[in-house]
Amino acid sequence: MNPAAASLAAGRLVYKDTVSTAIMRGIESRFGIPYRYGSTGPNRYDCSGFVWSVFNEAGINFTRQSARSLWAMSEPVTGDERFKFGTLVFLNGLGHMGIVADENGFYHASSSKGITYSTFKGYWEGRIVGFRRLPTIAKEIGESLASGK
Repeated sequence: MNPAAASLAAGRLVYKDTVSTAIMRGIESRFGIPYRYGSTGPNRYDCSGFVWSVFNEAGINFTRQSARSLWAMSEPVTGDERFKFGTLVFLNGLGHMGIVADENGFYHASSSKGITYSTFKGYWEGRIVGFRRLPTIAKEIGESLASGK
């Protein structure tokens, strides 16, 4: 079972089940697609383009922007909330970002591997700036989509 699927099964989610499942499907459908700076898909992605396209496809719409800009518009997350599937993780001085799978790692657009899963431990451990969530309005949209409103 992949890390996010385990989080989905355990209910460790930022968004409702249907939205989280759509996010997971979006990640899986892009897995292995190559990296290209400034790209939003469908054949290449950079980190923020990957996050934007996955969330947009899942019905959580926001303006595509850089990792630094998304950090500025998003809400801080602390404690165990950091490791719920769908939380955003920001790295490398706000120059990189990804989607948290669970307490062990995240999905992102790697310049060397394309869309991939990486563990926090090791290379990324000292590069984490913090964890954030999209503004409340995006969460409410996700919840509305999940409930069919």
